[in-house]
Amino acid sequence: MKFLIRSFFKTLRVVLGPVILIKERLSRPAGLVRAQAAQTIVDKQCERLALYHYKTCPFCMKVRQEMHRLTLPIQRIDAQPQGSDRQALQQGGGLAKVPCLKITDAAGSSQWLYDSDKIVAYLRGRFADSSGNSVKT
Repeated sequence: MKFLIRSFFKTLRVVLGPVILIKERLSRPAGLVRAQAAQTIVDKQCERLALYHYKTCPFCMKVRQEMHRLTLPIQRIDAQPQGSDRQALQQGGGLAKVPCLKITDAAGSSQWLYDSDKIVAYLRGRFADSSGNSVKT
């Protein structure tokens, strides 16, 4: 029975995956345009961030859309296949659940933020002011 359920969901992912990726591409928001100096600061801050995601996860898509809207060059790590990336997510954050934003501070310690709504709120709070067009340093 477990095999049938897994097979059903795997087939569903294979069928719906391309549809989700096309929807993401077609509904991509316009990126935020910042002054070059401000964008350079954002780029530097994003070097300490990494998004663990699955390509066809709708919740991950929500976070990626916000990253694009805020023009954030955050490293994306596909944690769906079994391997070292998925193992790093599970060991570091405690769960093999996506989306998960790894936030590394200047001292090198990491915080793992799960849940798409919390990640989006964090990104907006850190990288956009109330008008949505500037950066907090």
